[in-house]
Amino acid sequence: MTTRPEALGLSSERLARIDAYFHEKYVATGKLPFALTLVARRGEVAHLGFSGLIDEARGTKVEPDSLFRIYSMTKPLTSVLFMMLVEEGKVALDDPVHGLIPAWKGLGVYAGGFDVMRATQTARPMLMVDLLRHTSGLTYGFQQSTNVDAAYRREKIGELDKAGSLDTMIDALSRLPLEFSPGDGWNYSVATDVLGYLIGLIEGKPFAAVLQDRLLTPLGMSDTGFHVPESERARFAACWAIDAKGERVLQDDPQASPYLQPPSFVSGGGGLVSTAGDYLKFCQMMLNAGEAGGVRFLSPKTVSLMTANHLPGGKDLTEMSISLFSEAAYCGVGFGLGFSVTMDPARTLLPGTAGEYAWGGAASTAFWIDPKEALIVIFMTQLIPSSYYPIRRELRTLVYSAITESYA
Repeated sequence: MTTRPEALGLSSERLARIDAYFHEKYVATGKLPFALTLVARRGEVAHLGFSGLIDEARGTKVEPDSLFRIYSMTKPLTSVLFMMLVEEGKVALDDPVHGLIPAWKGLGVYAGGFDVMRATQTARPMLMVDLLRHTSGLTYGFQQSTNVDAAYRREKIGELDKAGSLDTMIDALSRLPLEFSPGDGWNYSVATDVLGYLIGLIEGKPFAAVLQDRLLTPLGMSDTGFHVPESERARFAACWAIDAKGERVLQDDPQASPYLQPPSFVSGGGGLVSTAGDYLKFCQMMLNAGEAGGVRFLSPKTVSLMTANHLPGGKDLTEMSISLFSEAAYCGVGFGLGFSVTMDPARTLLPGTAGEYAWGGAASTAFWIDPKEALIVIFMTQLIPSSYYPIRRELRTLVYSAITESYA
């Protein structure tokens, strides 16, 4: 159920532009299989629009309760869970990672050349905060920029189709060098998968169980998990990809998907399936400064800490990034503890608010939270890569142009 937008300082006519725009430009032309946009303000859903098919082969329409691979939109949940353990004194942001993973104590930095194992000593140890803000020196194989990336691909570390387990990933990473000394750069990486491993280690039980018990169940996120139950198969969307010819091709059939079975690799960096409604519950908890349904998940001070820019020297991502694969445009955008953070809206060349925080997923999903405007926006589709169309920039312009009463 939605609340009349005008009662929330939004224009219903301008919100309707969002659906028309994405349908006409993307869905009707076949560029996207479907699009779903949810806009909430002051704790109420102001707009929920959707069109297209989640399963073109079977003619299944997208619905509000459709299930999507959210890929890297998993990262904020894992980061919040880790910070809950920080609040309990079980781990600290300035703890060295090798204190919990002793085999990582001697990790070096790739020294260049053809020998990927040739490494030099790091300037300082990798800290827990480096994992949260992606300044660890770890990487993703799919970035395809360096020999270290290539080594990740050979070891099948951080692939979309996960192999092995968290334990085997940690072991493989102990044998590979870092891209750079921790704190010297920003590089999108498997760092949040490492956080998932550490959460399980600290709590003494599987990461998935901790996430379920401490976050998903208390938030009422009953449609969110690391696989799709058989009973919900019909709600699961197909995933598409752009091939070398620029054509949209089926990447994962929902009726024959690996997501229909529990995974061996439980990815805190990209493994969850969810709905727009479920993800809204998580976002609303964050907007409520760490509280939902009478349950306190985080202190307001911890939420403030997580959503501040943590890049060294107050730099933005364009100044720190080693490999911008482009989940978003980064000028004027920093990075906090699990989220990107807008520092200077003017430099982004988009309407927005300093202090809003966001991220997205590999299949072109996205969300952002604007605390000053009491605004949450969630976008769902399923197309890899997320950088192929400027969907996120277009969505920001359309949503912010619908605001008639600004609180910022």
